[in-house]
Amino acid sequence: MAGIKELYKENCVPQLMKEYGYSNIMQVPKLDKVVLNMGLGEAVQNPKIIESAVNELSLIAGQKAMVTKAKKSIATFKLREGMPIGCRVTLRGDKMWDFLSKLINIALPRVRDFRGVSPRAFDGNGNYAMGIKEHIIFPEIDYDKIDKIKGLNISIGTTAESDDEGRFLLKSLGMPFRK
Repeated sequence: MAGIKELYKENCVPQLMKEYGYSNIMQVPKLDKVVLNMGLGEAVQNPKIIESAVNELSLIAGQKAMVTKAKKSIATFKLREGMPIGCRVTLRGDKMWDFLSKLINIALPRVRDFRGVSPRAFDGNGNYAMGIKEHIIFPEIDYDKIDKIKGLNISIGTTAESDDEGRFLLKSLGMPFRK
């Protein structure tokens, strides 16, 4: 599954150097990290949902998920500071490349009526964020064993200076952007 990393080194780096006129290979933007996050507001009423979310996110990422806790108390949501309200994983290195390959080649094509991801979800610094409504599109999740379909946020951090460079990098890696 190391194919996407080789694709980056052999195809993307020369394309980016030609497109943006970099003189040094170290100037070429690269992927820094991928952060997967599951926010679970319903965990306030049902604390058991956090356990299943951590297990499922760990299966998807191939790395243990960390429980996130509330920073502030919000009375209208019956939320107290320190209550578990989600989980997240930060992927770097080979696990990041493996996850990205799985996302682009396996998970996204399984989305019903999929026409591509939005090309406008960049933050101004070349980082990309996207949301997935159903985490069951990943092959590791056994549909029969889940109690509730959960959403998932994916943030892809790059070393790109601008959105155009980040978009070009992800497009050359095979990210299916909408027209």
